[in-house]
Amino acid sequence: MTTATRQRSETAEQILDLAETLIQTRGYSDFSYQDIADALGIRKASIHYHFPSKADLGVAVVNRYIDRFDAALAQVAGDESQSSMAMLNLYVQPYLQFARTPDRVCLCGALGGEIPALPEELRARVSHFFTTHQAWLTKLLKRGVARGEFHLPAPAPKVARAIFGALQGALLVKRATGDISQINDVIAVIKLQLAGPA
Repeated sequence: MTTATRQRSETAEQILDLAETLIQTRGYSDFSYQDIADALGIRKASIHYHFPSKADLGVAVVNRYIDRFDAALAQVAGDESQSSMAMLNLYVQPYLQFARTPDRVCLCGALGGEIPALPEELRARVSHFFTTHQAWLTKLLKRGVARGEFHLPAPAPKVARAIFGALQGALLVKRATGDISQINDVIAVIKLQLAGPA
């Protein structure tokens, strides 16, 4: 790898990092290439070199986010020695991390609020993130039931949707109110419901 290639790669990563933060804090529609250029001290042409259009940048940001989450989910699911509740605890950690920041939410949750304004390819990637996570939660819930660890009030796919929606919604409410107990309380109630009668 040449120095120039390595430099381009590092610049591209910096652009992706900043774009991810801007989407999480301001939204896809509310930042421009000029914002990124000003923050990184580079020319807009440098951004266009790596990401010809804003849609290209958005898709690249979401793909990287999905890849990170997919790797983490695969790692969690790969440890059969863990209890299902321990696996759920690991799953909710990113939500708790976002809640500890002043204004960040899940990247795809932020984009979900802007779906009508997003390019089609970006919409598809956000939808993929949502369905993938609900499917993963469904498998976890079924695992928990099979092992006698979880008690579900409804079929696993429906409970998975409820959990995913509650976590995403709690982040948005927390951002609006600044009250981190929003996410903490949602997670606590989810665990109590899954654990069933004492």
